[in-house]
Amino acid sequence: MGDHAGRAVVVTGAGTGIGRAVALRLAREGARVALLGRTRASLEKTAADAAGETLVATCDVADGASVAAAFDAAAERFGPLHALVANAGAGGPNEPGPDDRWDEIVRTNLDGSYACTRALERHLAPGPEPRHVVYMSSCLARFGVPGFTAYCASKTALLGLARALALEWAERGVLVNAICPGWVETEMAKASWQNIAEGTGTSFDEAKAGALADVPLGRAADPEEIAALVSFLLGPGGRFFTGQALDPNGGAWMG
Repeated sequence: MGDHAGRAVVVTGAGTGIGRAVALRLAREGARVALLGRTRASLEKTAADAAGETLVATCDVADGASVAAAFDAAAERFGPLHALVANAGAGGPNEPGPDDRWDEIVRTNLDGSYACTRALERHLAPGPEPRHVVYMSSCLARFGVPGFTAYCASKTALLGLARALALEWAERGVLVNAICPGWVETEMAKASWQNIAEGTGTSFDEAKAGALADVPLGRAADPEEIAALVSFLLGPGGRFFTGQALDPNGGAWMG
């Protein structure tokens, strides 16, 4: 058991990528983890691989009723909730016109994170020990990318949400932070590299190498490296962090 023994944590987007790595890490360190996501099969795979107690609840964070039901189920199983890792997100480009994905991306990344925050609030564990919200933003909250207006805007908005909520909840001892990863070895990243390859007429490996050329450390992060940062924020070492945006990006952006 580790720093999170007995604490009840909700992780959205827990079936794949960063969310899966976060859920497995926290469960291994003693947390009871509610695994939320749209695809039951992937959530159940995470649950099967987890070392600790978990709950699977299918949920589309863009649907408020779905969010409320999932958090109710988590609280019924675990009791009051200690933390939310709002990781579920939609990626990719959007273009103006009838097929513009603006609503889909913003509704998932921003509105979904806010809905989960308010659902957590209804079931929030009492203090005095810190409780936590961690939003999974992106390095694209730090700089713009053409064609990614919805993604950049929604991920930047999460930083404002974290700062405002950190002030709102400071007296209650709730710590609110955001993480802005750069490239991470996930299926979403691989899809982006494939899109680059197709758009530029290069191979997947060439597209990936080109994307990582802007990263001083020369590689993408492992999902487990982002999970370690989440674990830190939720643990004793993170007790004086609130309203912050942390940037595990290999040096791609330096603020």
